[in-house]
Amino acid sequence: MIELEKENQTLVPNKAWYPAKVDVTSPEGGKYSFPVYRWITDSKVQSFREGAGLWKLIEDKHRLLGHYKYVCNHWKEDTFFGYQFLNGTNPMLIQRCTQLPSNLPVTDKMVFPDGQHNLAEEIEKGNIFLCDYKLLDGVESNTINGNKQFLTAPLVLLWKNNADHLVPVAIQLKQKPKEDNPIFYPSDSEYDWLIAKMFVRSANFNLYELNAHLLRTHLLAEVFAVSLLRNLPMVHPLYKLLIPHTRYTLNINFLARMLLISKGGTFAKFTSSGGEGALTILRRSLSTLTYSSLCIPDDIAERGLKDVPNFYYRDDGLQLWEIISRFVKSTLAFYYKTDAEVQEDTELQNWIKEIFQYGFLSQESTGKFTTVDEMVKFVTMVIFTCSAQHSAVNSGQYDFGGWMPNSPTTMELAPPKEKGTTTEKTILETFPSVNTTVHAMATVWLLSKQSSDSIFLGQYPEKHFTERFPLLKIKEFQEELKKLSADIKARNSSLDLPYTYLDPEVVENSVSI
Repeated sequence: MIELEKENQTLVPNKAWYPAKVDVTSPEGGKYSFPVYRWITDSKVQSFREGAGLWKLIEDKHRLLGHYKYVCNHWKEDTFFGYQFLNGTNPMLIQRCTQLPSNLPVTDKMVFPDGQHNLAEEIEKGNIFLCDYKLLDGVESNTINGNKQFLTAPLVLLWKNNADHLVPVAIQLKQKPKEDNPIFYPSDSEYDWLIAKMFVRSANFNLYELNAHLLRTHLLAEVFAVSLLRNLPMVHPLYKLLIPHTRYTLNINFLARMLLISKGGTFAKFTSSGGEGALTILRRSLSTLTYSSLCIPDDIAERGLKDVPNFYYRDDGLQLWEIISRFVKSTLAFYYKTDAEVQEDTELQNWIKEIFQYGFLSQESTGKFTTVDEMVKFVTMVIFTCSAQHSAVNSGQYDFGGWMPNSPTTMELAPPKEKGTTTEKTILETFPSVNTTVHAMATVWLLSKQSSDSIFLGQYPEKHFTERFPLLKIKEFQEELKKLSADIKARNSSLDLPYTYLDPEVVENSVSI
């Protein structure tokens, strides 16, 4: 254990201190690492334990975490594995399967060995779903502590069973079907099936953090904020409407570039995609980014997920979208009476033009507003992205990833080339090392932590609007959010695992962590 004490500076402002870790070399040459990853704001002595430890069995890992018992107890189960594609940190990948991919040669007999179902009928009924990690194919994996790490690009086929549970029925860990790339099934041995799911969960962490989290919330929110500050004066109604949703975003993204995703940053110390691989994934993700995928009603429809049961991200997200949309529409309609007024507002048009130019790299076909409705939808998307969407993909990081086996940030052995070779020993050796795990746990804990000065959706401590009408609409907005929060709490009271991430009471106004 080490103790840290921040010097109390009396002649200059007492600045907060954010150490990432402390590395110590003893007089005998021993090397020790103490993860910190927290703000130290006072001059009290702070104690930190050394990061290394002995984990010899999976049960040992279990004892180290006294909470998040649900994840600890259920991480091996197929139903929980499927549940996380809907209500975990990455609800953005799953889609209804209308035709089997040509590179996933599964058969009825292997997927449904009991012979009571067949793929064609289940696809026709809308019961088959696909998660395809093709963006990870061929990505150069990281090296940690001198050891090459492993990252796969799986294809996962899921089935909505008769109990309305989404369960995996086939997993192929690489994109191209080959003899040394077997398709794993629930009927395989316990450890063959478990390691296949582990590689999927690891791939999911690496893709989700860079695509759904970093790109689609943090970096886009920065584009929205910078364009707002460059093009709209403080008296503009859209500035007044959007400025609360930019709070701390530029600052947190600066810190992320400096400490997290920089060369040699924290992300490279605990993920298989750290380093050059992360840039490859970001570039590929940007090339697939569409406007419709950022609008939850369109996105849910495009992925064929309108009627999937137990999909709380969709249920809560669609209600939040509608509440935000009503607020935006009524507020902006006070200032824009006609489509012509939208078209003639050069400041507004410069704002959207810059977003499409620098945020979407001019990939989308238009960068201008021609109607009031177009403007309302886009502004709704901006607010939803900066608040609700970020909460949905950020707040559960430690809940689902704090128990490392459920979300390994990297894999230290290659995926099995044939079945029957995986044992418990193999699984333990495939998990990330203790040092890597400590870095990961500290980081996801920090990123999930709510700050002491959070401002939540619907709260406006800075009074930008002065007219009576928009102030009235703000009150109506707050009442609708309050009602939704109560409804979500009532729903959650009957769930074994409550879905809280889109409860307006915990949704921050902006990307601030």
